[in-house]
Amino acid sequence: MLATKDLTIRFGGHVAVNAVTCAFEPGTLTAIVGPNGAGKTTYFNLISGQLKASSGTVSLNGRDLSSTGVSARTRAGLGRAFQLTNLFPALSVLENVRLAVQAAREGPHRRGLNLWSIWSDHHALTARAHEILETVSMADKQHLVVSSLPHGDQRKLEVALLMALEAQVFMFDEPTAGMSADEAPVILNLIRKLKDDPSKTILLVEHKMDVVRELADRIIVLHNGALVADGKPNEVIASAVVQEAYLGVNPQNASAQDVAPPHPGLPPQGERSEVP
Repeated sequence: MLATKDLTIRFGGHVAVNAVTCAFEPGTLTAIVGPNGAGKTTYFNLISGQLKASSGTVSLNGRDLSSTGVSARTRAGLGRAFQLTNLFPALSVLENVRLAVQAAREGPHRRGLNLWSIWSDHHALTARAHEILETVSMADKQHLVVSSLPHGDQRKLEVALLMALEAQVFMFDEPTAGMSADEAPVILNLIRKLKDDPSKTILLVEHKMDVVRELADRIIVLHNGALVADGKPNEVIASAVVQEAYLGVNPQNASAQDVAPPHPGLPPQGERSEVP
């Protein structure tokens, strides 16, 4: 289980994340929503180690990670995908995934043993990389240079790297940002596949409320750096505090269209359950 306790960061007199205490269970997808500047990405950065907290703790499966850096948290099982892709653009698709597999696994490649054992280990790493590329439907692009890929494929490859790192926690920061109508459903389907694994915990920062409602088991809402709502999607979306502070609509007059604008890859508005 991933947990934060009283997690706080201050920039001078500004408190960007204010004493957020929250626990995230395996087998669930939690959407983190809130207006621009609410502290969502900053909260992600505190969890993954990109920022050092002013106070409070981050723990995974009972292990306190608060004093560790990004690489140690990655080895512990925290996998982070960014709004902008974070890949090796000059290497091939296969090389990117194989390096991630290699980083996550013990073997002769770490110990400098004889050439035969290193070759055998390299073969096993490559086989695992191929398996992951099949899962994300990119096996046919394994030899392409990453910089030549369209944005949607680069986002898919970033998910493949998180899988290769054997993450327990997958953290997605606006995964469909910048994607076309044709590309967005692919990344959403990958997230759905990850949801099928009860051992994985998924955190999702997302502005598109129909994506949130379709994917999330739970929503937490940040506002001015503080946790202001936590619960099941329909209950949180329908709450007055969310509709007024986050969605900017009067709950007495709000229509479903106000709450959930259309998004590529999801059914038309009339085919989804409406917000109460």
